[in-house]
Amino acid sequence: MPESKILGRLFVVSTPIGNLEDITLRALRVLREVDVIAVEDTRHSLKLLNHYGISKPLISYWSEKEKVRAEEIIDRLKLGLSVAIISDAGTPGISDPGAVLIKRAVEEGVDVMPVPGPSALIAALSVSGLPSEKFTFIGFLPPKAGERRKKLNDLALEPETLIFYEAPHRILDTISDMEEIFGDRYAAVIKEITKIHEETLRGQIPQILNSLEDRTIAGEYVIIVEGKKSLKEGRFQKGDIASIALIEEALSEIKTLMKKGKGRKDAVKIVSSEYGLSKKELYDRSLGE
Repeated sequence: MPESKILGRLFVVSTPIGNLEDITLRALRVLREVDVIAVEDTRHSLKLLNHYGISKPLISYWSEKEKVRAEEIIDRLKLGLSVAIISDAGTPGISDPGAVLIKRAVEEGVDVMPVPGPSALIAALSVSGLPSEKFTFIGFLPPKAGERRKKLNDLALEPETLIFYEAPHRILDTISDMEEIFGDRYAAVIKEITKIHEETLRGQIPQILNSLEDRTIAGEYVIIVEGKKSLKEGRFQKGDIASIALIEEALSEIKTLMKKGKGRKDAVKIVSSEYGLSKKELYDRSLGE
């Protein structure tokens, strides 16, 4: 019988998002024990590795090289070598390069092991003051203004807390778009989390925008936004005619859901529950729109 191949292991290792002390003992042990470390950027990763006296062969898989280097790393795993993959900060594959290699390793039957650690989105959520039971992580919004606003409009009815990443050169435009689309919802913006110039702004979106306009814009940002609030059940009695403004808002949201592919009945059901209004009343009114 032919000998079965002994595949190496791929360790997906989370690294500090700023403060070099934010690394687990297990992560340090794994980085010391593996045969090869796959890094997003050798210059960046060497700061961490040198700080902890770790010297291993490095393979850079940044950006354009990711697909080619992924195959090179797979070849080493097939030889039985163990590989750790790290990104510049946080967890590979989570709004960072690394997903290509991880997917290929899974396809090849390689044992892929997580070594958890720092996460900017979880760290930011934990200090935001916003509900954390249910949340939706969006990551980076599209850089083009039109596409960004479309994405925000698509998220406008989501009830869960929303989490975004944003670069410094787009932060003001993004918060401005959020003010236009989300209105005065509560939000938190965390700048340079775990780093020397870390700062957290909390309040309604217009207040945060005003604060940012008076500050030096630099570093990476995490934005946490309150989800769409439901009106208290029972505020309006079924069959009553609510204010014209409220009805118009509800009908507008029905239209939005229908444009996204929802059937009229489903859209009416969702919005009537959200606003505490009569399904029949909303359905009848929506037919005239």
